[in-house]
Amino acid sequence: MTELRVVDVTEEQLDSVWQVRIRSFGPGGDRDEWKKNALQFVADQRILGVMDGADLVAAARIWPFEQWWSGRRVPMGGVAGVVVAPEYRGRGVGSLMMRDVLKRCAEKGYPLTALYPATTVLYRHLGYEFAGGRYKFSFQAADLRTLGGTGTAVRKAGVDDADRFLELASKAHAVRRSSGPLIWPRSEIEAWLKDEDNFAYLAEDGFVVYSWSDGDLSVDELIAGSEETARALWATVGSGSSIATTVHAYCAPSDPIHLLAEHEAQGDARINRWMLRLVDAPAALAARGYPEGAVLEVDLRIDDPELPTNTGDWHLSLADGAAQLKPADPSADAVRLGPRGLAALYAGTPPATLRVASLMAGGEDQDPALDAVFGGGTPYMLDYF
Repeated sequence: MTELRVVDVTEEQLDSVWQVRIRSFGPGGDRDEWKKNALQFVADQRILGVMDGADLVAAARIWPFEQWWSGRRVPMGGVAGVVVAPEYRGRGVGSLMMRDVLKRCAEKGYPLTALYPATTVLYRHLGYEFAGGRYKFSFQAADLRTLGGTGTAVRKAGVDDADRFLELASKAHAVRRSSGPLIWPRSEIEAWLKDEDNFAYLAEDGFVVYSWSDGDLSVDELIAGSEETARALWATVGSGSSIATTVHAYCAPSDPIHLLAEHEAQGDARINRWMLRLVDAPAALAARGYPEGAVLEVDLRIDDPELPTNTGDWHLSLADGAAQLKPADPSADAVRLGPRGLAALYAGTPPATLRVASLMAGGEDQDPALDAVFGGGTPYMLDYF
């Protein structure tokens, strides 16, 4: 190898990225459609590559997401398409590239970054830790068909309803104090609504998007602001029970469907786990939601080798739903965390769990307060990226 260097991928290099992608993920997908999508990342400098001389040997891209955390929207860089040519694996190429990905997320103003890991070793080494899952539950279609809601008007949705979809999802996640779901760019919502393979229906306070999947039906997202709307939308999906016996649904472990359906979901629920990392600790903690009435005063000592701006002695204050992380004098009673422990705490992992895993030390008397402030519903995503 000559000296490796990280670059912004250009349009002319996309064919090389595709070739590395095929060697990494296997054949599949539409090359022209992929390149069309990738051009958006090129234009905004959100796709990075590693060069060995004139050869592109690795690449990664960053989605411009927002993510819900306890009912508040936090900008998040979604890292995807991380590929390294087979002959360059195990040589530190992935780490080299991901360090620049972290820097680019900081430059773009994303206080958080998240990803679905193909391997945990690389990402944990760089400060990522498990934060939540993408849950796929399976229900009997005939069971859903009988849920009712016949008095609720439901109509077919189109591309002009993209803003309404975003509005309804935002309202629901704010009310439920959701943690984890993504807010996609409006252009992506429009693309899904244009796709003839997707079936989208809209009610006054909710919507559903679903599709066929190997003879079954698969629900990508269902948002409902009331019981009647939830029943009507799930029954709309279940109306395909004469053909499909099973409905697969991506939803939260606490979604109301688990309480409405007569029969419980099948026992083989699938979970894809995703990882989180704080890029800008003060901004991430300030943007996150917290339980109403929560109060906290705690000293932290953060050691972040990859992002030194997070490293140091801090004081975290929380009152009236607003958190501030400010530089502070060293404290013997500080809670000590690295980036993995900080990410896991942010996502609601109990301090007792973090201590057993050696991801948190010191300040044991603060554990009940930290648990009350950061704990809550299970973080989840509905989408894979």
